[in-house]
Amino acid sequence: MEIGSKQISLDQLRVATFRKGGPDDEAFLVRVYGSTRLEELALTEWGEAQRDAFLTMQFTAQSAHYRQYYPEGEHLIILVDGEPVGRLYVSNNEEEIRILDITVLPRHRSAGIGTPIVRELMAEAAALGKPLSVYVESYNRSRGLFERLGFVKSGEQGYSYLLEWRP
Repeated sequence: MEIGSKQISLDQLRVATFRKGGPDDEAFLVRVYGSTRLEELALTEWGEAQRDAFLTMQFTAQSAHYRQYYPEGEHLIILVDGEPVGRLYVSNNEEEIRILDITVLPRHRSAGIGTPIVRELMAEAAALGKPLSVYVESYNRSRGLFERLGFVKSGEQGYSYLLEWRP
């Protein structure tokens, strides 16, 4: 995949770049992962230590799942003007390009970061003649972003929809 070496102009002032995530990024990546579970955790009466232990356990399980089922996958840190703001996990396999995860930290959401990155992945998929797909929870607001970009539901697993875009 070329996305990891791209510089994507977000607007006239900001640029998104990527770097591979490594062991030194784990605390940041757990925080990014945890940001996707905030509403759910708000319903518990857990203390901070219990929440942190839960998030670390879930993050570790998710990471193991991605490495087992998508060993070719790239695990990238999204940087905006050099500042880590999220993660992009993507897999280019024989049949498709699969977005395993794209998450931007809450304070950077709705700031024009995700759409240009997904558009870049769409261009890469088109160049390779492959569909681009992503699983999105049916109630997740990012579903609207993908649908606005032309992704359509092509499957369903539990409470997640498989959304697909074809060049």
